[in-house]
Amino acid sequence: VQLQASGGGLVQAGGSLRLSCAASGSFFDINNMAWYRQAPGEKRELVAAISQGGGTNYADSVKGRFTISRDNAQNTVHLQMDRLKPEDTAVYYCYAGIKRGMYTRYDSEWGQGTQVTVSS
Repeated sequence: VQLQASGGGLVQAGGSLRLSCAASGSFFDINNMAWYRQAPGEKRELVAAISQGGGTNYADSVKGRFTISRDNAQNTVHLQMDRLKPEDTAVYYCYAGIKRGMYTRYDSEWGQGTQVTVSS
């Protein structure tokens, strides 16, 4: 099982970026999907999460600016980031709870991280 993230880059403050993450490989089910971020010298923090049914949860710092969505048929999760600020600069990691078999538990899987840099 592999999570492949894409879409990071350099953008000016006030701009937008869209991150995408796709799960590939052999697995039975995916429950929660999420985006985390980690800035230099900081702990990894939750940015946004989405359940299999579409329920969402956002960090206070991104509410109203970021939107998380998923496509269950394509096993993908997206993060639309609008009105970006310099403090959004970080490496962004996608996360998924993945069950490899019908009778196995959900394991935590992480993507490789994608750099988002917002210039002032």
